[in-house]
Amino acid sequence: MNQFFPLIVGVLALAVGSILGYYARQSIAKRDYRTIEARLQKRISQAKTQSEEILENAKKEANQILEATKEETNQQKAELFKTERFLLKRENILEDKFSVFESERREFQEKVRKLKEIKESLENFRTEALANLERTAGLGREEAKKELLQNVEKEYQKEVLEKMRKLENQGQEQFERKAKEILAQAIQKCALSQAQEITTSTVSLPSEEIKGRIIGKEGRNIRTLEKLTGVEIIVDETPEAVVISGFDPIRRQIAKMALEKLIQDGRIQPARIEEKVELAQREIASQIKEAGEQAVYDTGLVGLEPKLVQLLGRLKFRTSYGQNVLLHSIEVCHLAGALAAEIGANVSVCKKAGFLHDIGKAVDQQIEGSHADIGIKILEKFKVEKEVVSAMKSHHEEYPYESVEAVIVQTADQISGARPGARKDTLENYLRRLGDLENIALSFSGVEKAWALQAGREIRVFVKPEEIDDLTAKKLAREIADKIQEELKYPGEIKVNLIRESRVIEYAK
Repeated sequence: MNQFFPLIVGVLALAVGSILGYYARQSIAKRDYRTIEARLQKRISQAKTQSEEILENAKKEANQILEATKEETNQQKAELFKTERFLLKRENILEDKFSVFESERREFQEKVRKLKEIKESLENFRTEALANLERTAGLGREEAKKELLQNVEKEYQKEVLEKMRKLENQGQEQFERKAKEILAQAIQKCALSQAQEITTSTVSLPSEEIKGRIIGKEGRNIRTLEKLTGVEIIVDETPEAVVISGFDPIRRQIAKMALEKLIQDGRIQPARIEEKVELAQREIASQIKEAGEQAVYDTGLVGLEPKLVQLLGRLKFRTSYGQNVLLHSIEVCHLAGALAAEIGANVSVCKKAGFLHDIGKAVDQQIEGSHADIGIKILEKFKVEKEVVSAMKSHHEEYPYESVEAVIVQTADQISGARPGARKDTLENYLRRLGDLENIALSFSGVEKAWALQAGREIRVFVKPEEIDDLTAKKLAREIADKIQEELKYPGEIKVNLIRESRVIEYAK
């Protein structure tokens, strides 16, 4: 029994503790519940207060919006009333104007009716007056009209003619004065010096002894030089100088350069002559190219084809009536540009057409046809602008003028050529005759070269030895002489010197 007593006490203590803990917990829970409920009540009270504030603010804002809306509506109503009053006022004005217009229209119609009546009355009076006039004068209406016009014409004819003549003279004088001013200004802007070309060139010699070496054994050196260059070498007339004669300036220049190189080298023989002539030909080609490029630079015409510039350079060694054609072309370019600027034409087209107008003369000795036709073909080949071709082709009036630029180019060409001392007609005719002389010889089959020498008194013809034998050479010389007699007019006689030369070359190895 004593053994279970602590156990029982413990159980009882545990039971009592549990009951006390339960009630203590319930007491604490009730106290916590009251605390939470208090908090909730407080929050609910706060929420009610906030909602009441929000509702109050919303009511205030709604009232403000309503007030603003009412004010805006009132303003719009006021504007509408104002517009309505304005429209009513305009309508009243339009009605008044319409009433006035209707009244004026009725008045106008009444005036028109009265005018018609007056016109009819006047027409009746006129008809009656004409009838009375015809009865009085004994003339018909057409006869009276014709007689009246004749009287007026006779009375005022002299006065009208004098007035017309006076106006015509005044206009012509003004046109001539203006044209002279324009031409004078253009000429003053372009004043190129022109050197008169001759048909001989002179080569100075260091001594008289060199003449014998130039001639060579039995004249073989001078014959070789003349054959290769197509000129005549005169060694006996001028002391310490050799005269090169030929109408083609390129040939003369080649011969002069080759001879100067031979004299400087000292070795004058046929093989060396051929070498120096070829070197001179290459240098002349280079000079031609440089002359063309310099001319293009002087005129400011960029963008031309290189081959076209090369052809332009050949004009440096070409003359027209003694006037250097390249300098003439540059001068025409500047003149045409100045004239175009004065009258408001296309300056670029005029300058280019003036610069290229004589391009055909660069090859007119090799191609049949006038230099204008040859120039047109050349420019079309190099795709030069159509307006430029159109402006240049009329400079000798072979084609009709197609534009004012064509007239300007033709005028500039005449100004450049017609200046005192610019050209010599006799020289040009002489050079043309020499060219025709060579062309006649070259027209025969088997002829390799033909050179006109001694001012056209001799034509030296070189034939191909493999095609022409000695017997045929005599016959060919006679045929050339006969054709020259038929086609050319010349003083004195012309010597036909036909040369058939064979050369055989072998090499020892």
